[in-house]
Amino acid sequence: MEVLRFAGFELDQRRAELRDADGSPVRLRPKTFDMLYLFAANAGRIVSKQELMEAIWPNIHVGEDSLFQCIREIRTALGDEERSLIKVVSGRGYMFDAEVTGAPADLVVQTESVSTATKEERTTAPSAEMHAAPAARQQSFRGLRGWAAIVVSFCAILGLAAAAPAIAPNLIFSRKPPVVMVMPIAAANSDAQSASMAGNVTERLSDGLARIDTIRVVTSRTKPATALLAGVSASVVDADFLVNGELQRSPNAWTLEARMTDTATGEVKWTTSVSVGTDEIETSVQQSRLAAGLGHELALRINASLYPDAGGIALNSPADNAKVVVEQAVASINQTTRERFATAQVMLENALTEEPDNVDLQVTLAALQTRGIQMVWYGPVEMTASETRARSLLERALHAKPRYLPGLEAYCRFLTATNNFVESLVACARVLNLDPWNGGALYQLGLTQLQLGRTEDALATFKQADGFDTPAVSRWTWKIGIGWAYLMLGRNDEAVEWIKKSIAITPASGRPYLLLAAALQRAGHPDEAKAALAKGMALRPNSTALNVRPPDRNASPAFVEASVGIVQTMVDVGLPRN
Repeated sequence: MEVLRFAGFELDQRRAELRDADGSPVRLRPKTFDMLYLFAANAGRIVSKQELMEAIWPNIHVGEDSLFQCIREIRTALGDEERSLIKVVSGRGYMFDAEVTGAPADLVVQTESVSTATKEERTTAPSAEMHAAPAARQQSFRGLRGWAAIVVSFCAILGLAAAAPAIAPNLIFSRKPPVVMVMPIAAANSDAQSASMAGNVTERLSDGLARIDTIRVVTSRTKPATALLAGVSASVVDADFLVNGELQRSPNAWTLEARMTDTATGEVKWTTSVSVGTDEIETSVQQSRLAAGLGHELALRINASLYPDAGGIALNSPADNAKVVVEQAVASINQTTRERFATAQVMLENALTEEPDNVDLQVTLAALQTRGIQMVWYGPVEMTASETRARSLLERALHAKPRYLPGLEAYCRFLTATNNFVESLVACARVLNLDPWNGGALYQLGLTQLQLGRTEDALATFKQADGFDTPAVSRWTWKIGIGWAYLMLGRNDEAVEWIKKSIAITPASGRPYLLLAAALQRAGHPDEAKAALAKGMALRPNSTALNVRPPDRNASPAFVEASVGIVQTMVDVGLPRN
């Protein structure tokens, strides 16, 4: 049976497609589809994490983050916010708890026959589990993967052929995604602490890169490369790009010098330096930030290479006028007043009239309009028109360049700002599939989770962004997110601490001071609360209880109730009601 049915969904193996109750396709990455099919085919059985990883990523070293990402995407696609379909069985794995019809008998995972090998045996002998499991299971799952790969590849070829004018011309001739080899990072200091830190950063970097859809990642367990093309192994030569670096420890910081090299020519394509302080930061966070600082920049470079003909600042468009307009508009988005906002909007509209197909102009105008929506700078009629216009611009841009990170980031932000939360979950996940360390997308994802009433999940997402700390220009956002989540959870002292951290980075925004006023009042500091409110009103003089509270549309009752309570606390401190 090629179609499995459960909970109103259909999972079509032949077409590699998930369909909802209306028969509409639900977008899934190939790995995520494979995992969902494996879950559905083994409904009611416990499948361990190790089995899932060995089945979905055979003979490839990936970290658990890749597994968790797939499970998050499945839950989002199925609307499984309560985690009632995919259940965690503590210490044992996961169970798909749904009645499935049409399940093929030969795709059942033999849970009792695998797990006898040690972790070391699985590492040194990747095929051990394959020999232990019945041949029928291996053949059937290979058949599943083969069919899915054939269908997805065929559709991708057709899509590329149809979209060739909009995509980099040479992509149609690519037979496979580029292979990136991550070499072990060298420890410049010859001590155990440096060696351990370098090893952990290498592992975190490799795990993150393995989550990027557009590349294939391999790792080398050989000594770090000092000469890139002299005396290297055949596996390095087979890779398209090689990433390596050196980690240096000083009294108060770690510094990672890294580079990416084209293995065919030996040309260094890109270099970077990442530094992380050691004062009052846990070792695990230091490792995370070093890997993220390198990985985020690398992900941006990889994405830019998909669209070498794109316009705008990042990719050196030949359209100089558009480039200047985009640069000026971006400055207005980041440091805007109502007057500068209006000027930037006119400037972008005029430029887009001259170059209607310029993707960067479309994305930048949509991002500016999203900013206007967030700041409530449009009247009711203008607001509706601006939402429609911004969505149209972003959808046009993403039709032309479906995996263009600036467009995906702007779409993720737009959907969150306009309370389209289900779409936002998917859009933000698409960003993270191309840049797992993208703090801006994690912040928007956290906001969406917050407004869906998943406050603990939102707190974890904001903290993940803080653990990556990329890009640094956005760090005030996830810090305010952490403070907001703590406030909604009633952990007021922690809320005060994190909101103050956010304000210390960006002190010119009024909303954080209003939030701080509520946190201080609830923490038992009424005088400080009044001072914070006064500062917020000075920066945002027209603030009232009516325009401070987030919109209720599509928000969960729990979020709405908590928000009403927070705004009431602001009113108690002195915020005008209307």
